[in-house]
Amino acid sequence: MPEYLEKGLIAHDPFVAIDRDGVGEMVKIGVERGRKSRKNLEVGICGEHGGEPSSVEFCHTIKMDYVSCAPYRAPIARLAAAQATLTHGEYEKLGDHHIVGKQTNLTL
Repeated sequence: MPEYLEKGLIAHDPFVAIDRDGVGEMVKIGVERGRKSRKNLEVGICGEHGGEPSSVEFCHTIKMDYVSCAPYRAPIARLAAAQATLTHGEYEKLGDHHIVGKQTNLTL
């Protein structure tokens, strides 16, 4: 991966930040089509992407309900979620944040 980053073939490590034009577009389509079939479908993301600021913003823009991340990343994810809300506005949400096992789920 470092070679691809050094040569400018990719902008970000896809294991750290969501590639909005590739994988992100497929996720967006999945969220939209899923909610067409089931209006109250709760959608979220977990793992490293759930605590990475640009990925949290992306999740907000496609109207995911939550992100889940390791507890040590929760402060960064909370800040990113707040910044996304200020930048892009709020939207109707299904739930509220809660702790599940060793992951922290944050409502966007």
